[in-house]
Amino acid sequence: MSKKSSLSLSAELKPFVAPFRYDGSGKFQLKSYKTDEKGGLDKEKAEKILEANRKRLNDFQEKLYAQDRWSVLLIFQGMDASGKDSAIKSIFEGVNPQGCDVHSFKQPTSHELDHDFLWRSTIALPQRGRIGIFNRSYYEECLVTRVHPEILANEKIPPKLISKNIWQERFEDIAAFERYLARNGTVILKFFLNVSKQEQRERFLERLDEPSKNWKFSMGDITERALWTRYMAVYQDIVRHTSTALAPWHVVPADHKWFARVVIGSAIVGALEKLDLKFPRADKASLEEFKLVRKALLNEDKG
Repeated sequence: MSKKSSLSLSAELKPFVAPFRYDGSGKFQLKSYKTDEKGGLDKEKAEKILEANRKRLNDFQEKLYAQDRWSVLLIFQGMDASGKDSAIKSIFEGVNPQGCDVHSFKQPTSHELDHDFLWRSTIALPQRGRIGIFNRSYYEECLVTRVHPEILANEKIPPKLISKNIWQERFEDIAAFERYLARNGTVILKFFLNVSKQEQRERFLERLDEPSKNWKFSMGDITERALWTRYMAVYQDIVRHTSTALAPWHVVPADHKWFARVVIGSAIVGALEKLDLKFPRADKASLEEFKLVRKALLNEDKG
């Protein structure tokens, strides 16, 4: 990609990324971010951008895999029905699955509870050359566990270590963990799908009304919905304390799924573009060997 086209791509994507990116500089208030933002687009224009981003992502992913130096970690968080699953499916449509790993983190198993809270995420981290997608993540241990403090009792942490500072300590641990990953070649992008309570209600009703979506509904979703205000306060705290230049959060307007996908896809493509990915070039000795192999292959027909 030429310098001119690179600058053009950055300028093209910036309006769909910059307004929603928070890297820890300045103050952060979740209520300042609209859930129904459309970025001046309609669905038709958004689909064209989404399709262009899919092609770019496919190209970058092939080079990322071939170069085998960088890895990419994408973290998706959000309330139930915020659109995490469908966003992942849509944005990565057509991308070679061999270069991507998706992990969905649900309630910890007994084996996972016998380890520290970052352990199960650590063993799922992407290898060099691959894109790792976390559908929920270690941030659940500062979110659900904080909204439901009784869960801490199952984590087998020595009681004297569970103090009023535990959440700040976990923020510090996560920030150090992500800094370590970034320093070792992992690009980290975090997405909070910011859906409104009203839109969540509509999506829950849709799940109830459509037989093909009944399986997505759980009574537990309603229990958690009743704690909406508490969850929003905790999400604000998470973004405020764990956003850094090396691992920024993107507060994605999620009431319109099509616009959320534009924001997420543009952020990923923009980050990959900055890596200046290229296919590895063969050295002189290998090129000479290739000539001999080519000659031998061509001579097979003559034999």
